Amino acid sequence: MGKSLSPFTKEQLLPQEETLEILKKKGELFIGIPKETHFQEKRVCLTPDAVSALVANGHRVMIESGAGKGANFKDKNYSEAGAEVTKDTAKVFSCPIILKVEPPSLDEVKLINPQTILISALQLKTQDKSYFEALASKRITALAFEFIRDEDGAYPAVRSLSEIAGTSAILIASELLSNVNGGNGLMLGNITGVPPTEVVIMGAGTVGEFAARSAIGLGANVKVFDNSLTKLRCLQTNLGKTIFTSTMQPKNLVKALKRCDVAIGAVRGNNRAPIIVTEAMVDDMKSGAVIIDVSIDMGGCFETSEVTTHDNPTFEHNGVIHYCVPNIPARYSRTASVSISNIFTPYLLKIAEDGGIENALRFDKGLKNGLYFYHGILTSKSVGEWFDLKHSDVNLLIF
Repeated sequence: MGKSLSPFTKEQLLPQEETLEILKKKGELFIGIPKETHFQEKRVCLTPDAVSALVANGHRVMIESGAGKGANFKDKNYSEAGAEVTKDTAKVFSCPIILKVEPPSLDEVKLINPQTILISALQLKTQDKSYFEALASKRITALAFEFIRDEDGAYPAVRSLSEIAGTSAILIASELLSNVNGGNGLMLGNITGVPPTEVVIMGAGTVGEFAARSAIGLGANVKVFDNSLTKLRCLQTNLGKTIFTSTMQPKNLVKALKRCDVAIGAVRGNNRAPIIVTEAMVDDMKSGAVIIDVSIDMGGCFETSEVTTHDNPTFEHNGVIHYCVPNIPARYSRTASVSISNIFTPYLLKIAEDGGIENALRFDKGLKNGLYFYHGILTSKSVGEWFDLKHSDVNLLIF
């Protein structure tokens, strides 16, 4: 008998080398961008240029009519970039991936299909338990862009919005000092023969650094206070020049605030920003001086601060002008939109390149850091502890 009775060929019986998955199947994304409905939110997640890049890579983008209006992007710009523009809100929310700046409201969550991927801000401090329960019931996978880390371990979304807030703080202060806005007619800068305006910045993080950079660029005399010597050292290095820096010693701070024309608060805390400037210290400030409290979204670091809006941004306390708008970057909605779009676009292309969100989370630790819901299972320890909800370790769900 010449024929073998074995059901296998000789080649199949020989030991085989293990074949590893080399080529990941590229995924096609279908992204929905609804119009922002949150009060005074004018930003949009993707610019027409970003849409064009995604469409060129074989993805679909559906945008609600008027979504880019607040940032001065027309529907026509989006349709020319290859997006599908629709007036049907429900249709946009039925897309498998939804991009938003603000987290969706409960009514908007109702429009989302089960198993959808949601990428937006989380804004933990403004949320309540029902929001997370609604996401869980829809088995949604949700990413918070403010918690996504880059390869250096930094938070790119927070940093770029802080850069805008820091630069804006100086621009706003210069407007408020001018006669046009009822200020005391000081120019924020350095004119030959005229003593420069005095700017005090509390907090040497990204906001403080960019505020200092802008004020120095205009020629103001800048003093930065922070209790972290490392942050103050980094600030000096990044600015490339030596400026007045100090720890938050009350004596030095009181003296600086008495003399300053502009005071900027950019100090963050764990749950609430610490109050660094008391009412008595504000009362000692010059009449017509300007306070910009960038920490107001976390309660404010001036005792006299109260939340204001973009429509009515300032109030006076004892002759000192206070600007306490929580969402400063929305004032420069186009710049902020381009900045957010620059963060989103590479991540979206990478998710597709990796063959979908599951693989992308497997390969990218920084992206995984932004995940707070995985198929309806809460994966964020901080959200779980904050709202007393059951949470699971993401590494047990994604191998």
